[in-house]
Amino acid sequence: MATDADEAPLLAEEPLRPGSCSRELELREFRDRYVFRSLDGGGAFAVARADGYLRALSPEEAASGSDCKVSRIYGVAGMIRMLAGSYILVITSRKDAGSYQASTVYHVNSMKFLCCNEAIKHLTSDEKRDEAYFMSLLRIAETTCGLYYSYDRDLTLNLQRASKLAAGRVHKPLWKQADPRFVWNRNLLEELIEAKTEQFTLKDGPVRINLFSRRCNRRLGTRMWRRGANLEGATANFVETEQLVEYEGLTSSFIQVRGSIPLLWEQIVDLSYKPRPSIIEHEEMTKVVQRHFHDLSQRYGDTLVIDLTDKQGDEGNLSNAFAAEMEKFPDIRYVHFDFHHICGGGNFDNLQALYDATEEAIQKQGYFLMNSKGDILLDQNGVVRSNCIDCLDRTNVTQSFLARKSLDSQLQRMGALSSAESISQSDSINDIFKKLWVEHGDELSLEYAGSYALKGDLVRYGRQTLPGLIKDGMSALSRYYLNNFHDGVRQDALDLISGYYTVSKSSSSPFQIIGFEPYLPVASAIIVGGITVTTFTLSQVGRSAQHLISSVIFAGLTAGMVALVKANGKQLCSRPRLCGLI
Repeated sequence: MATDADEAPLLAEEPLRPGSCSRELELREFRDRYVFRSLDGGGAFAVARADGYLRALSPEEAASGSDCKVSRIYGVAGMIRMLAGSYILVITSRKDAGSYQASTVYHVNSMKFLCCNEAIKHLTSDEKRDEAYFMSLLRIAETTCGLYYSYDRDLTLNLQRASKLAAGRVHKPLWKQADPRFVWNRNLLEELIEAKTEQFTLKDGPVRINLFSRRCNRRLGTRMWRRGANLEGATANFVETEQLVEYEGLTSSFIQVRGSIPLLWEQIVDLSYKPRPSIIEHEEMTKVVQRHFHDLSQRYGDTLVIDLTDKQGDEGNLSNAFAAEMEKFPDIRYVHFDFHHICGGGNFDNLQALYDATEEAIQKQGYFLMNSKGDILLDQNGVVRSNCIDCLDRTNVTQSFLARKSLDSQLQRMGALSSAESISQSDSINDIFKKLWVEHGDELSLEYAGSYALKGDLVRYGRQTLPGLIKDGMSALSRYYLNNFHDGVRQDALDLISGYYTVSKSSSSPFQIIGFEPYLPVASAIIVGGITVTTFTLSQVGRSAQHLISSVIFAGLTAGMVALVKANGKQLCSRPRLCGLI
């Protein structure tokens, strides 16, 4: 449903042909209003800086006035209302990221919120404090990575679904055609999607490969603060990935999906490197799993579930619970593949065992194929759903392996390869394919975990290398820092921007309980200082007994502080304040 936050882009679209958007707009910043005027034949509208009130403008009104700052923007992504007024998100720079079905796809380079918050002077001191925190979340949202969009093509629909749109739906605006799972539809009218494009030549004909990943917004969040499923069956880090291949008038599409284990579970950060996952006991657990797979069945057909988690330890407990739930659904095939055990030592080729076990089901699902006239030659009749714990590293390696198998079949069917040929026989083409999937994995990981993907070497080289191990180590440290000390605030920003939390003056402040977070820098300084002083006094022990006593005292204080920090790890970490875990 459209809300007030959606009105700005809708007003910009209405004067244009159905399904089209203004590609460039002139932004005029007056002291009392913002004026947005299309530079390619569209309309214009104004937003009052006092309260965010929107109104359409005639061409004459849009051009009037001169005492203003003028700049060019490339889209109005939406509006959000908070305590002091409204904030409008605009796209300030973009770059060409490739094309999809002859339409240009753009990557959002930078965004900016425009303030319509003059009412801030009338807020109480507590409300001003809350508004300042909300504004800090908006600044985080401005730096969101992985946003791609098109002005005249709906990127949220895969090729198979788009080709079967009802005739009347095609003539509606893009936001009405779109799959709502992959659209910011409350405060941002923007496709949250990655897009990667590569091209190579086979038999003197160009082959274009597009890799599109559409992130679902139903359980949007960061790595540790959005795990598992919610009560509606929507899972964290759910991504639909489409491998689109074009060759001599034929277009083929292969869909895979990934998503967190669809149980109710959590993994709360506590300063340890790998917090223990725990299952949330709930009477509707089986119904949650049922809702998740019913949704997949309705959208994609038969589902093949590939669980890549460890069979031992804490992961094993979660995996066993998942397997137990899947036994209640005999119509859904569930395959467990202990990636770390079977592919231990970085042997990527061992994934062939997984493919051998599932080849018949995957080939039965097939892929989508249509000709240049739009005639459908083949349908994809199911989907592979892969998961590990994060649905990042192991999942990306596995999906790339299955995608390569499908690409061979697609190109053989299209006549680009013979039945005995494979892209792996050409080093240059194989390298292009691997590079595509490595970059794809990095982008998904940056959005969910804040760091580059691990195990990229397995995709690129089929084995682990020393530089790859060093890169993985740096990425792991980055994840640890972000997950423990930053992602709580980032989760708040996502919940605010995506509309899961609504700012209201009638609601109590969500920032009353702040825990021990502010004391972590002090505790860290005491620990580091204690270790330093203890080390120094120990080096002086031979000179006097007093140094020995000092060493014991400082060592005791340091050990006590370490124990205190460890015991209160969950309270010392950055935690989201706006929404609960489920």
